[in-house]
Amino acid sequence: EPATLGAAAPDYVVINARVFTIDNDQPFAEAFAVKNGRFVAVGSTSDVQNLATVGTEIIDAEGMTITPGFIDAHSHPSGAGVNELVQVNADLRSIAEIKSALQERASTTPAGQWIQAFKYDDTKLAEGRPLNRFDIDEVVPNNPVVVGHRGGHTGVYNSVALALAGITAETPDPDGGRFYRDDDGVLTGLAAEEARYVFRDLIPSDSSREQRREGVKLISQLMPKAGLTSVHQTGGGRNDMIAYQDAREAGGMYFRMYLFPRGRLFEDLVNAGIRTGMGDDVFRIGAVKFMADGSASERTMRMSTPFEGTNDYGILTMSQEELHEAVENAHRNDFQIGIHANGDVTIEMVLNAYERAQTLWPRPDTRHRIEHCSLVNPTLLQRIKDLGVIPAPFYTYVHYHGNKWVDYGEEKMQWMFAHKSFLDYDIPVAPASDYTPGPYEPLMALQSMVTRKDFDGRIWGPNQRITLDQALRICTMNGAYASFEENSKGSITAGKLADFVILADDPHEVDPDQIKNIEIVRTVVGGTTMYGA
Repeated sequence: EPATLGAAAPDYVVINARVFTIDNDQPFAEAFAVKNGRFVAVGSTSDVQNLATVGTEIIDAEGMTITPGFIDAHSHPSGAGVNELVQVNADLRSIAEIKSALQERASTTPAGQWIQAFKYDDTKLAEGRPLNRFDIDEVVPNNPVVVGHRGGHTGVYNSVALALAGITAETPDPDGGRFYRDDDGVLTGLAAEEARYVFRDLIPSDSSREQRREGVKLISQLMPKAGLTSVHQTGGGRNDMIAYQDAREAGGMYFRMYLFPRGRLFEDLVNAGIRTGMGDDVFRIGAVKFMADGSASERTMRMSTPFEGTNDYGILTMSQEELHEAVENAHRNDFQIGIHANGDVTIEMVLNAYERAQTLWPRPDTRHRIEHCSLVNPTLLQRIKDLGVIPAPFYTYVHYHGNKWVDYGEEKMQWMFAHKSFLDYDIPVAPASDYTPGPYEPLMALQSMVTRKDFDGRIWGPNQRITLDQALRICTMNGAYASFEENSKGSITAGKLADFVILADDPHEVDPDQIKNIEIVRTVVGGTTMYGA
């Protein structure tokens, strides 16, 4: 018998499908019915088809595979969307191509006006070396330029930009930041973490309210094309709130959003008496976001042992005292908390702060999170489990960023992006792309977590491989749990929101190295097709 909700005729039924429900009570089905944006029945084709009346649309899936809609629990879509519209895309495979793209933009930009580029990746360049300020100076001598790394923690600034900020070879590194120099002490133009803050007030906003609205519309069209139906934006301000509301009012919101406020927006929400969970099924206030160390992909995260062949242990951007203060404030104001912590040193500091807050001011079911939680060990895993903390490690990084793991070495990689270890400790690990730093495509994530293979076929930390079914659950139910929404989405279950994805092939039956190439046939959010036929 199908699990049925209510007696009214469904709006449509989907039959003859291979449905992986991610519902433990009914793991597999052939069909389901949808009414008013929710699943109302899940079961066999014959049973579900019997619910159809003359006004019910019947969709024959012809044996295709259907999963719940995929969830990305750590991403930065609004910024990525507007960057696609207004900045130079440096997601190119050579310094020569980046220089050409910058030169082209400079040809239409008045002298003295900033030129910004994004999605640069230092490990994917044909020249085998990173971009430096002299490369940029050659093609853009009259404009300040910043080429932002896709990881979001470093940028390469040209000589005009450095001069504007008053940065010279004698400038000391700020706390929590670094100006990089070559072996002769000459500035390379690369600045990391809080060293970038000196440029912040010099760079005017490069987007209008209308562009920010259109950026949300663009990215919320692109992400459902990959099968995403819900996204957590981990860090946003007032302009982001406005952009999402503007896009929604204009009919341009194609996914569900869980927004992490940070900075002034967080303070304003607290003062207004608003806390995590406020909103509806389309837009909801999420955890407050803080950032405590550097980046995995840019090799600045703070670790107890150095990067391979160096004395560099990475960068902390918050002290233990600052973490205690931030966590106490957010915890006592009934917010969920999400703190960016990549390295083992930083993860321990975050756990100290969570433990202190929960001991002094106990709250039930806080689901505080550690964003990235990249490098762990058995002691940290047990503490994460005991505190009920949710880790959100990168889910496409092993596959996409393979060239960077050389700097960590095989020993560390056995404990990085440790999906298997989290599951072994019964920790509800969340799915996270961190787009733009990592690709958001959930099928690439499934492949990465199952194979632990990079683009070149190298295997990193094979002990952390998980099964496809485990990976599917992470990308659906665990994503819903991370936002307190496991009772409304994350599985194909009667009563839940009708968010689902139709795949051309069953990922269980293709070569694991080809999962990312499976075609997304249709993505449905709340019963409405957002992508596909």
